[in-house]
Amino acid sequence: MRIFVTGASGQLGTDLVDLFKKNGHEVFGISSKDLDITDRKAVDCLISEKNPDIIVHSAAYTKVDEAEQDRDKAYAVNAYGTRNIAMAARTCNAKLIYISTDYVFDGTSQVPYHEFSPTSPQSVYGKSKLAGEQFVREWIPQHYIVRTSWLFGKHGSNFVKTMLKLAEERTQLNVVHDQFGSPTYAADLAEFVLQLLDKELYGTYHASNTGECSWYEFSKEIFQQAGLQHVQVNPVSTSEFPRPAPRPSYSVMDHMAIRLNGLKDLRHWKEALSAFLLDK
Repeated sequence: MRIFVTGASGQLGTDLVDLFKKNGHEVFGISSKDLDITDRKAVDCLISEKNPDIIVHSAAYTKVDEAEQDRDKAYAVNAYGTRNIAMAARTCNAKLIYISTDYVFDGTSQVPYHEFSPTSPQSVYGKSKLAGEQFVREWIPQHYIVRTSWLFGKHGSNFVKTMLKLAEERTQLNVVHDQFGSPTYAADLAEFVLQLLDKELYGTYHASNTGECSWYEFSKEIFQQAGLQHVQVNPVSTSEFPRPAPRPSYSVMDHMAIRLNGLKDLRHWKEALSAFLLDK
């Protein structure tokens, strides 16, 4: 298959490109340096030239706090940039896989969110990503929307790498204990996306590593597995760490669509963390 990947130099995009090539696909990976997705004509021109069978759209404006002040930039990239990709996919009759986020939920649920749970994003980032989902649904029937959460991996910056770096500098850390979610290893998410390529089980999917934890519990497990038990982690509340953008206090996602469509689910986040630490 001919696969066009946006955000190809990012945390997930790099793993997607590598995995697709490893499985014998012809891959066109582009980054923001190669293509400004907010430029509709440029998007149309490049995608029509490559004429892919599938587009995996992982590019996004992910600066959650900065988005609160730079609303136009967030919507230009996450909403209208996604519209441009969707329109180009429709023109060349390509399937579209759009990577979305748990931030489309308000975080007030007491049980995991499934794919049909009402969305109610609280941040500009979450609202702009939901707008991207809406454009995908409007423009192209043969789509997959893949919502994920708490991404970490070998490429780019992420929570796990930050904790390991801080452990080199400090013996005591304060970590939020009242935000709950599911960590997701980028390599595992890429493997899930690979499953979708030759199928027509279109719709919205929640794809994260299974299990749930707080950021505090996640950090404790990171240090435990990395043999850094000398680091003391102190649980603190979200109110003690005010940020410009609100974070969902609970964004655990139920993988209903994976179950009902007979797809292989992702492994537990603790197993995924072990794999990351062995491979980093």
